[in-house]
Amino acid sequence: MSRLLDQPEGGLTYAQAGVSIEAGDEFVQRIKDIVASTARPEVLGGIGGFGGLFHLNSGRYHDPVIVSSADGVGTKLEIARQLGRYDTVGIDLVAMLVDDLVCAGAEPLFMLDYVAVGQLDPERLSALIGGIAEGCRQCGVALLGGETAEHGGVMRPDDLDVAGFAVGVVERGRELGAHRVKKGDALVGFGSPGLRSNGYTLARKVLVATDDDLHQRAHEGAERTLGEELLLPSVIYAPAVMAVAKSLGSGLHAAAHITGGGIVGNVGRVLPPTLDAVIHMDSFETPEIFYEIQRRGLVSAHEMVRVFNCGLGMVVCVDADDVDDAIIAARGAGLVASVVGHARPGTGQVVLT
Repeated sequence: MSRLLDQPEGGLTYAQAGVSIEAGDEFVQRIKDIVASTARPEVLGGIGGFGGLFHLNSGRYHDPVIVSSADGVGTKLEIARQLGRYDTVGIDLVAMLVDDLVCAGAEPLFMLDYVAVGQLDPERLSALIGGIAEGCRQCGVALLGGETAEHGGVMRPDDLDVAGFAVGVVERGRELGAHRVKKGDALVGFGSPGLRSNGYTLARKVLVATDDDLHQRAHEGAERTLGEELLLPSVIYAPAVMAVAKSLGSGLHAAAHITGGGIVGNVGRVLPPTLDAVIHMDSFETPEIFYEIQRRGLVSAHEMVRVFNCGLGMVVCVDADDVDDAIIAARGAGLVASVVGHARPGTGQVVLT
């Protein structure tokens, strides 16, 4: 049996190489209560195990289908780094995950996070996890576990990236999607007050030349600075979509989460090849920040709707007879909702008017 060399104390340590075990232990202690605040009755155990345990109550489902999603926050994190503010981007992470799950008709159940840093700063990471927990509480999702990796010598000390993984469940046969959309269906849109977490590479290229730009007004007449505008947390649409599903039942046919790919790319994902979606751009409000990107970057309208949500964060496809109930349900969940278009015979295209 081999044994380690009998080297004297005082040699190179893990901390000197770039990883602090002590900072990691402090961070875990800081977030224990934060993580616990997101627990659902199905969560078994607590933080610190090798895996998170979640009891799927099979009594609620005859034939459950598990739905999963994975995503990140993208280069919005660079804005957070420049401003030294990490308390909102965790909400964005949750939104990107759970709002994808509900597009399949699934109830989001739990999520896990993965954070990579150059140097572990317990205060900074606690702010990030606090945002994730806030997002989880908004939509009733358990933060079941995660991993924090300190990549000393590979990432810069203030570098940070975060990804998440979420799981939901839907009864087999009740999945939403293009297979349920039919001619004459109404498209109901939920408003977005900002960029959410998509298109930031283009937005940063156009709007942010130096750190000082983030402290200027977002646009003429704006009440917020550009930094505040760009760090607006994403609206989480999952509770509203689930409220619509509860109200309409089979009258809810599909949902399109407007993320990367913009309005055109995402609404097109829920269309069968025999139908087009007609969306009226004047039927919802487009926040001024999108016009500012166009003005300062000379960005075409065609490019904008391929990249950004332009004020439309989620679109649900419902039976035409259920429009009023869908809007009432969404507004009851605290969202701005309106009819933004309809489905008509076509070839699977999104037509903007």
